[in-house]
Amino acid sequence: ALAIEEGALYPALHRLELRGLLIAAWDVSANNRRAKYYRLTPAGRRRLKETTDSWRRTSAAINLVLEAS
Repeated sequence: ALAIEEGALYPALHRLELRGLLIAAWDVSANNRRAKYYRLTPAGRRRLKETTDSWRRTSAAINLVLEAS
């Protein structure tokens, strides 16, 4: 449903890391290649919950409008 270009994804991950919402670490992938892995910090988990709750309220309101028409 979504196609996110690398040129948008990695700058977004870097911004989230700078804000303390993600931490990154280098490791070896299943293909035996060096890969950077990202993990949510506790602050990132809180922010995700807040954003998810907000999105659910917004999408529920939009659905009500769409169903009424």
